[in-house]
Amino acid sequence: MDFSEAYKCSTSSSAGPGAPGALAPAYSPCGRLLAAAVEYRLVVREVESLKVVAIFSCLDKIHRLEWSPSGRHVLAALHSRGVVQVWAPDDPEWAAKIDEGPAGVRSARWTPDGLSLLLVADFCVRMTAWSLADRSCAHLGGPKHASRGVAFSPRGDQLAVLERKDCKDWLALYSTAAGWPLQARVALGTLDAADLAWSPDGAKLAVWDSPLAYRVAVHASDGAPLGTYAAYDDGLGVRSVVWAPGSDLLAVGSYDQVLRVLNGVTWAPLLECHHGSPVEEPRSVAVYQELEEPARGVLAPVQVQGGAPPKRETRARYAVAPLPVELTSVAPAAGKPNPKLGVCAAAWSPGSGLLASVNENMPHAVWVWDVGAAALAAVLVHLAPVRGLAWAPRGESLAIVTGGGRVYVWSAEGASVVHIPLAGFAATGLAWSPDGSNFLLSDAEAFCVAYVAPS
Repeated sequence: MDFSEAYKCSTSSSAGPGAPGALAPAYSPCGRLLAAAVEYRLVVREVESLKVVAIFSCLDKIHRLEWSPSGRHVLAALHSRGVVQVWAPDDPEWAAKIDEGPAGVRSARWTPDGLSLLLVADFCVRMTAWSLADRSCAHLGGPKHASRGVAFSPRGDQLAVLERKDCKDWLALYSTAAGWPLQARVALGTLDAADLAWSPDGAKLAVWDSPLAYRVAVHASDGAPLGTYAAYDDGLGVRSVVWAPGSDLLAVGSYDQVLRVLNGVTWAPLLECHHGSPVEEPRSVAVYQELEEPARGVLAPVQVQGGAPPKRETRARYAVAPLPVELTSVAPAAGKPNPKLGVCAAAWSPGSGLLASVNENMPHAVWVWDVGAAALAAVLVHLAPVRGLAWAPRGESLAIVTGGGRVYVWSAEGASVVHIPLAGFAATGLAWSPDGSNFLLSDAEAFCVAYVAPS
């Protein structure tokens, strides 16, 4: 594995180990270009050489960037000014600006055709679709959330929006055709709907409640209810929901430290993945523990103190630990909202055969589940809390970062620790290129690219 030099960028904190920040450097859909924000500048580079292709100066600090689905344009949202600027890396003379004025901009995203922008105003008072083709705009009702609860179908023909009206949650479905006609508005049985997600085939839509009530509801693309699931009703509920790439399974992570895989027909659990300590079964599970090499050259386990990442002058490797293995558990702070507890992240492998998860009160461990065998396949235990993980878009390789100078790679053949040869680089973000030939690593002030040797 080869690494590029580090290049300056501005980043924002992510929502969890499996979720990139809104300002993280981003690959173009074809994987040929890479866009990064540096304060008020948008810098576009070639991925292979990292040569600068274009630099665009925005009116203020960039808060969000996103490539259009066609890869021809990049949007830069300037929330502090209520402005969105759009640039074309292949045509530096072309530019567009949308100014929402007093309404402001809380969220901005591309429509699936890459010809319009969908903007949510401050306080979610309205949502507007602006066309770059004919400069027209269409006003839609205000969503419940600015960034969450708004999603286009994978086919690009529908927009699903969570709304809150008359003290009730509603699911609104719009057509992306001209005029954005409303197709259906369905009342939900949720207490306080938190988010929604389309299945990859675009035929189903999952909606889940806030942590105060355990409820997952599945609807067809026309809004018709297909089923609901609730594991219990006497505790904090859902933390994460992820569809399998095949759309036939739905993974639901909960505050009770269990990841449940639901059947896509009956919406009943096919598999319950318990994140407990000690890890002692199945007997075939491989538990990889990160070991650090001190200056004297003897490999030995190092105790985690305060979750600080290991010092960069040390070396590390994985070692397979004999069962049973005790995992470090961090008790959530008493009396504080949003306790750091439960399955905060889950990610499916491209073939839906494997499922990786992170239990936030055991933040140093990544659990890998073999869904076909209905068993735990591996546990990777690190010296620092997991900050990011992502499956390669092809094959079954999982990359992990923990906020230090190392990248951890797991596959069915084994696991390895790769040291990043950049002084002071502390990787907190991770994203694969569309073709899987390289991946991007980012820290608080810079990013680099790791190039994977072809197998």
